[in-house]
Amino acid sequence: MEVTVGTAALALALLALPVLYERSGSFRFFCKMGFYNGWILLLALVAIPLCALRGRDVENMKIIRGLMQHVKHLYGIRMAVRGAQHFPPRQPYVVVSNHQSSLDLLGMMEVLPDRCVPIAKRELLYMGAVGVVCWLGGIIFIDRKRTHDAISVMAEAAHTMLSQDVRVWVFPEGTRNHSGSMLPFKRGAFHLAVQAQVPVVPIVISSYQHFYSKQERRFTAGQCVIQVLPPLPTRGLGPADVPALTERVRAAMLEAFEALSAELCPTAPPPAPQ
Repeated sequence: MEVTVGTAALALALLALPVLYERSGSFRFFCKMGFYNGWILLLALVAIPLCALRGRDVENMKIIRGLMQHVKHLYGIRMAVRGAQHFPPRQPYVVVSNHQSSLDLLGMMEVLPDRCVPIAKRELLYMGAVGVVCWLGGIIFIDRKRTHDAISVMAEAAHTMLSQDVRVWVFPEGTRNHSGSMLPFKRGAFHLAVQAQVPVVPIVISSYQHFYSKQERRFTAGQCVIQVLPPLPTRGLGPADVPALTERVRAAMLEAFEALSAELCPTAPPPAPQ
């Protein structure tokens, strides 16, 4: 049987892939991240018809969460939730969490309370199947470049929380932070909580740096702890109290983050101050 040059080259390339995967950390990192993103897209395609039966509804987050919870096992990531008893049992609230990478999605799905939806940047809505699933799950989209629209969305979110018993999840850093610490918090989530007069529930996801680093192209198995801190009430607070509330929550979260980092990776250097 005649073997063409193209076929031989393809065979050699396929044979080389396992060797590259074992010997090149960068190649292994990109393979794992490529599979992660591809698998999320596949799960979105599975979720669309299941969620479409109910239409746009926060209850669809249960379906999305159920489909996502196995992904951590594919990567050997062990997750532990602490302090789940701090979730207020029968009322709306605003969850604020630190934001490190796209892996935060796994931590969110591990601890996501019932009837809780994230607030996300509007660009996510246009990301094909993933955007469709996010819309079906009731995720609240804001355009951060248009301040007036963002304020209107937050006001509507406050009304929805109170009238439909919805919890909201916000990443107050506003962007992913790979530094191993926390960026300054934006105040939108805290204005929302004060406007709705609902508690703020801080959630701290421990550092990934002992098993994941985008800069170092490293992604191995590891452990992650999700710590739910006691809720902070906002009843009686007004707009003037938002800056102090923001800093109080950030300080509590940063203290917990640094304690978890020292526990899980005691030899790691201290993070740079923010």
